Amino acid sequence: MFGFIVILTFSLGFVEGQFPRVCTTEASFRTKSCCPLWKDKSPCGSLSGRGRCKDWIASSGEKIPQYNDDRLDWPRHYYDYTCECFGNYSSFDCGDCKFGFHGEKCDRKKIVLRREIRELTVLEQKRLFSYLALAKTTKSQDFVVLSTGDRHHRETYRFVDASLYDVFAWMHYYAMKPIMINSTFIPEKNFAHQGPTFPGWHRLGLLFLERQMQIMTGDEDFAIPYYDWRSEKNCSICTDELMGTNDDQGVLNPYSHFSFWKAICSGFNFQDEYCPLADAEYKMERLHRRPGTTPYAPNLPTLEDVENALKLKNFDTPPYNETSRRSFRNALEGYLSPDGITLKRSIHNLVHIYMGGTMSQIPISSNDPFFILHHGFIDKIFETWITKYNGSPETYPENSELGQGPNDCCTPYFPCYKNKDLVHKSIEFGYEYSDFHWKPPLKRKNYQ
Repeated sequence: MFGFIVILTFSLGFVEGQFPRVCTTEASFRTKSCCPLWKDKSPCGSLSGRGRCKDWIASSGEKIPQYNDDRLDWPRHYYDYTCECFGNYSSFDCGDCKFGFHGEKCDRKKIVLRREIRELTVLEQKRLFSYLALAKTTKSQDFVVLSTGDRHHRETYRFVDASLYDVFAWMHYYAMKPIMINSTFIPEKNFAHQGPTFPGWHRLGLLFLERQMQIMTGDEDFAIPYYDWRSEKNCSICTDELMGTNDDQGVLNPYSHFSFWKAICSGFNFQDEYCPLADAEYKMERLHRRPGTTPYAPNLPTLEDVENALKLKNFDTPPYNETSRRSFRNALEGYLSPDGITLKRSIHNLVHIYMGGTMSQIPISSNDPFFILHHGFIDKIFETWITKYNGSPETYPENSELGQGPNDCCTPYFPCYKNKDLVHKSIEFGYEYSDFHWKPPLKRKNYQ
């Protein structure tokens, strides 16, 4: 039987992420059911026509194989019954709206504009940082995170509180842990990288955070910004007014916005544990950065790198992993050169390595808000590819990578988002990107 620690706190409204608090009771795990009552006192708001409690076994006609890894065939290791929401309704209890929709009946469509961070006015930048600070310090009422002492032993599993931003960071960490089959870890296999799910998984992560920050602040116009790093000679947004400066050891300036942020799940990155100190903030590491100091990535990707990657017409190619060639996904993710042939670090991976510190520790990299600016631009490149080649769910390839099939649920999100369904134009999810390319200001000539 699971061991649970759930500390009740105040907080936000609806969240679409992992482990709804209401579904982490002993009864929920015994019945394998996560179909919470909505305001009308019916499971998934069924009396109001919002959704229904879906039987996964009845739908598939089979039970899942008994692997060790709790994330395989998500969410059926934990729940055979979850909410299936109708129309524009969404969330773990069908109490919220699909991305891009608002209102009590989820019938009001809204498209937000994601802009480059240097496009924002000073007031808009200050608002962004205040929103992020609020997300970092406000506990989630609806969701908890999973912590284990040993992934092999269920009695060490417990569920603890986390802030909204930490829930977001934890989901990336959780999906990144190596897959375990028959008590054996496969280090190169996870649910968010090194396969066709990479761009869609991170798109969904940004959508999750963006939506919850809109709800938290009451600001429906809030949109996550991006950082256009193409051809920059150094990190021009690593200033104390924006993302922060650092000393030679990578410690952020105490006057910067994120100097005292700590990274959930940091410090103990062992394969056989999930975030063992999730509720021990005093033992977590502070954010660090060391941009441009590693010899493995002395420069940021170039404009030419991005343009060459966008020439690759195939979304992904066999064997659908980090060795795939002529694969747009693999070039974007950064295991393949934009030439489509040479296997070497590029684009996405190159930026993580260039930034150093927390960003270079990929499982916990999402703790650094730099992560969302970087992945905002990765998603913009993905969106450009979708528009250029008419990408659609049919574009997503059949493959045998665990958890990365077209009809697999994206781990660990509620409700189920099939991997293939994230290959839509961004406007379908309620956002679009500005047409902006950063150009450094001209230096003034000295006429003296």
